[in-house]
Amino acid sequence: MTFSDVVETIKNLSTDEKQELQLLLKQYLREEGREEIYQNFKSAQIEQQKGELKFSANINELRVMIEE
Repeated sequence: MTFSDVVETIKNLSTDEKQELQLLLKQYLREEGREEIYQNFKSAQIEQQKGELKFSANINELRVMIEE
């Protein structure tokens, strides 16, 4: 099924079904966002354990770290 097929199918749904689908999509996107945050957290933990995680309150040092 292609994206355009999905869009066409959605167009044919009732208003209630479209609203339910909208709620489901919002929930799925929130869950994916949470998963991404969790994966970033796990990566940061690993970096910290390896001593690779750097911290600074100095804005100029932060800029240098970002550019590295």
